Amino acid sequence: MMPTIDLTGRTALVTGASRGFGAAVAVALARAGAQVVLTARTVGGLEATDDAIRAAGGRRATIVPLDLAELDKIDELGPALYQRFSGLDILVGAAATLQALSPVSHMVPARWATTFRVNVEANFRLIRTLDPLLRRSPAGRAVFISDSAGRPGTAYWNAYAASKAALDTLVLSWAGELLRTPLRVNLYDPGPMRTALRATAFPGEDAETLPSPADRVAGLMPLLAPDCTAHGTRVGAFPS
Repeated sequence: MMPTIDLTGRTALVTGASRGFGAAVAVALARAGAQVVLTARTVGGLEATDDAIRAAGGRRATIVPLDLAELDKIDELGPALYQRFSGLDILVGAAATLQALSPVSHMVPARWATTFRVNVEANFRLIRTLDPLLRRSPAGRAVFISDSAGRPGTAYWNAYAASKAALDTLVLSWAGELLRTPLRVNLYDPGPMRTALRATAFPGEDAETLPSPADRVAGLMPLLAPDCTAHGTRVGAFPS
């Protein structure tokens, strides 16, 4: 069951919001009253998420088409959001790419580089440009999506697993710098779910046996609430 959280008056940015878990998070945030800013590469997908938001009773979203692989363009987000909304209260970094599963010795360097560019470097740029806005919020919240499916040591997941491990370390390092601020930063692993990324990794899997992204949002929402006290934690289906 989705927890009851009031996010009225709060502005939230969601990356990877054109489909999958990012889209599901965006709809849940809007349903809770937030003004949602959607970003992803595909305009059509962003418009579909906006349609779902309005169908759920949320306010029209702000759509920002953006390829996170174009790192310099990410730097423009902070100033643009400040100009439009005077701040930012919530960041959900849900965008990710799984370029290929292969032996380490067969990994194509360009695919390795793209994986790290989207999964790690883009999130570093997001933190860098949005940190000042999130610190200004009386209850800033940031959550990045981790994934224990590609945990370190899993054969053939080399680039993806390494990038997610790097992201976890980056986010937890940032969290350690924020202990004396009201900004709370965490990681969330939604576990297996019915997404295009998982279908790429497990093409023979029956997707209907998996929960939908919307089913996995409930565990994330408390981390975005103004009264959340968790900080620098990993929440969700992480291995012990």
